[in-house]
Amino acid sequence: MGDHYYTEKPNVESKRERITETIAGETLQFYVDRGVFSKAGLDFGTRLLLESFEPPTLTGSYLDVGCGWGPIGITLAKLNPGLEIYMVDINKRAVELSIENGKMNGVKNINVFQNNLLSGFTEKFAVVLTNPPIRAGKEIVFRLYEQAAASLLTNGELWVVIQKKQGAPSTITKLVELNLEVDVVKKSKGYFIIRGKNR
Repeated sequence: MGDHYYTEKPNVESKRERITETIAGETLQFYVDRGVFSKAGLDFGTRLLLESFEPPTLTGSYLDVGCGWGPIGITLAKLNPGLEIYMVDINKRAVELSIENGKMNGVKNINVFQNNLLSGFTEKFAVVLTNPPIRAGKEIVFRLYEQAAASLLTNGELWVVIQKKQGAPSTITKLVELNLEVDVVKKSKGYFIIRGKNR
C-alpha cells in the first residue's frame, strides 16, 4: 500500500501552507500539509458535518477521531470554550499540526494524542465525531465505529460523515448492529451525516 494519510509517519516531503477557513460562522487559521488528509483546505464532508452538528444536552467531553490537521476539534473548541475536547490521529504530522493550529487559534480546551484509533482509551464521551479514514479500509473504519460506540456515555452520540458510494449504507447497518439508535441528519451531494445514539 502506498503512503497516505492513515500512517504513523508520512514519507511524503512536508510542504506546509497556511489557510483561512470560515466554519459555522467562525473564521480560523490553519496550517495544512502533504501527507495529512485534505491538504488543500477544508473538505466538503467535514464542513457539512460541522455545519449539521447539533450538540446534545448531555454533559461530557467530546472526541474527534482521525482529527487530521484539526478542523473538527478546533472549531468545536473555539465555539464552546467550556467544553473539553480530545483529538486523536495515528499520523504524527497530523497531531503536530493540530497542536500548532490549536495554539494559533487561541484554543486551550483541546487534548491532542497520537494514537491508533481509540486503543487504550478508557474515557467515556458525550460525543464522538469522525470523518473516518476510508482509504484505510473497511476493517479499520468498522473498528473505529466499534471502539467509538463502546466509548459513549449513556445517551452519548456518534456523528459520522461518509459518502454514499464509500459506505454510508453499510455504516448505518453497522451502527444499528452496535445497538445505536441511528438517524440520517442530513444528505448533500452524496454525503450522509449519520448520528448514532447510545440508548
